[in-house]
Amino acid sequence: MADNLQDRGPQDRARVNVNEPHEVSYWTRKFGVTPDQLRDAVTEVGVSADAVEQALKSRRGKA
Repeated sequence: MADNLQDRGPQDRARVNVNEPHEVSYWTRKFGVTPDQLRDAVTEVGVSADAVEQALKSRRGKA
């Protein structure tokens, strides 16, 4: 099935896909981070949205 570019949310809200610009935009707004911070968190903990969110929260606590 082709991507519907009018739907700017991620196809699978349980996973963060940093290879699709519209998904990077969605997740950076949702988590309040930069694209680089999002990619770093995905590299660190994987694509699980819950794990990425926890990693980003723990980083903010250290700042």
